[in-house]
Parts: sequence; structure tokens; C-alpha cells
Amino acid sequence: MNVSRAFPGIHRLGAGSVLVLGFLLLLSGCDRHGGRDAGRAATMREQPDGVSAPEDLMREHGVLRRLLLTYQECIRRIDAREELPLQTVKDSADIIHAFVEGYHEKLEEDYLFPRFEKAGVLVDLVKTLRMQHQAGRRLTDDILRLANDESFKGPDDRARLARDMREFIRMYGPHSAREDTVLFPTIRQVYSPREFDVLGDTFEDKEREVVGEAGFEKMVEKVADIEKTLGIYDLGQFTPTPDVMAPAKAGSTQTPDDSSPRVSDARGQR
Repeated sequence: MNVSRAFPGIHRLGAGSVLVLGFLLLLSGCDRHGGRDAGRAATMREQPDGVSAPEDLMREHGVLRRLLLTYQECIRRIDAREELPLQTVKDSADIIHAFVEGYHEKLEEDYLFPRFEKAGVLVDLVKTLRMQHQAGRRLTDDILRLANDESFKGPDDRARLARDMREFIRMYGPHSAREDTVLFPTIRQVYSPREFDVLGDTFEDKEREVVGEAGFEKMVEKVADIEKTLGIYDLGQFTPTPDVMAPAKAGSTQTPDDSSPRVSDARGQR
């Protein structure tokens, strides 16, 4: 702005008046150019607290994926004929039965699947997801039946337990990934904005009703305890070692021996 042109008599003002005028101009500029930022800040303040429905479902999938890793370690021990604290299998399956199947999947079946089917959106996917929920529950029932001292003594039952856990992992890896990347991002298409906001509150109320206050946090703690018992809690042990990451020598076709450790082995730290 050309101040002399806007205020022709400014050269006749005293120093104090010029300072006041400059301050007023500064406020005017902030009002013009900062209005958008102020509006954005107000909008952020008006946003409701809490977790949205997709975020709630996705973080519960995080619990599921960690349980798939505990199953994976149990399978490894069975195959290697290593000591396996059988309680870790039972505890993992109990959490899956109560939290994943009894709470998380019920939310999907009661609040998401019917809405998608009514809207004619992702109908084939929803049909497959429903079928996989039922198949998962049958596997969990079988795992819980086999995860006892008497059954675990027989080689056939040990092999069947490992097989059931493998089937569960094989199905729920793709299952949860498809929900996270296809189903959950589409929830807004079958719910109005207001219904979407209410859905998040409904999920939180259901969580308190089924698994109690801070239910998600309690489940994470339980899973962490299982991981510690199995020696797979330390995240750093899964980082590739430098020799694994080193580039192969030119002309070399030799592959690393499968028996050599590919990550820092901290399983013995139990």
C-alpha cells in the first residue's frame, strides 16, 4: 500500500499519531488476510472429540494383527518342536473370541453390512466378509477346544491346532486389509454426515457396554503380555540385520542359508 497516497496529510502528523495509525493498519491487514486462518481454527475447535467409526474399527484391526503374530509364533514353535506355553494360545483365542468376534465383528454385522446391502454398495464384498466371519468363529472354537493340556499331548491334535491357526491367519490377513482399504473408506457413502458422527459415538458406547471402560487399551495390554511371554514383544528384533540388507556381490547367485538369522533374535529373552 502507498501510505502517502492513501493518507495525503500523514507528513503533518506527529510521531505518536503515525505509530497509532500504523498499528490500526496492521490490525486491518490481519483481519483481511488472517480471516481464513481464524475461520479454520474455529472449525477445528468445533470438531467433536472422540474417535470416528473407521478409525475405531481400524485400530481394532491392529489388535487382531498382533494376535495373528502371536499365532504365527505358536505355529513356529509347534513345527520346531520347541516349548510352547499353551496358555498363550488360549489367551490369544479368548481375546479373538470376545473382542474381535463378539464385539468388533458384531459392530460390522449390525451397523455396516446391512447399510451397505440396503444401498446396493459393495454387496459381493459384504457377502464374502460375512462368510469369513462365520468361518473364523468355527476356527476359533476348534482352537479353543484343542488348546488344553490333554489334547496338546497328541501329535495329531498338535498338527491340527497349527493348521487351524494357519487357516485363521491366511484368511484374516486379506480380510482385514480389504476392510481397511475398501469397506471402511466407503462408510461415508452409505451414511449421512450427521449419521456418520453419531455412528462413532455409538461404537464408543458399545465398547464400554461389551468390554468396559478403556476396553481397547485393556486389550492392547493383554496382547502385549502374550507377546512378552512368547518373546516377540520387542519390535526391534524384527529389524533386518546389516548382513541381510547388504547388496549381493556382482555375479553371485548364492542365496543366504535359510537357517541363518534374518532378524535380531530376541525370542530367548522371556
